[in-house]
Amino acid sequence: MKGNVGGIDRIVRILGGIGLLILGFVAGLSEPWNYVAMGVGAVFLATGLMKFCLLYTILGINSCPMKK
Repeated sequence: MKGNVGGIDRIVRILGGIGLLILGFVAGLSEPWNYVAMGVGAVFLATGLMKFCLLYTILGINSCPMKK
């Protein structure tokens, strides 16, 4: 697995994932929406921490800086 999630994208994913997890646990959303928020938050957090996104691979996107 070669990393395809770069700097700013990674920070946004991690912060967004944490925010969605908190929203799902604490915000008092109605029953299905809290699970949706937690699921999406977990995926964002995981892809940010692993520096790899399967959807980016499928679409041919790479936000990592080019290596020399």
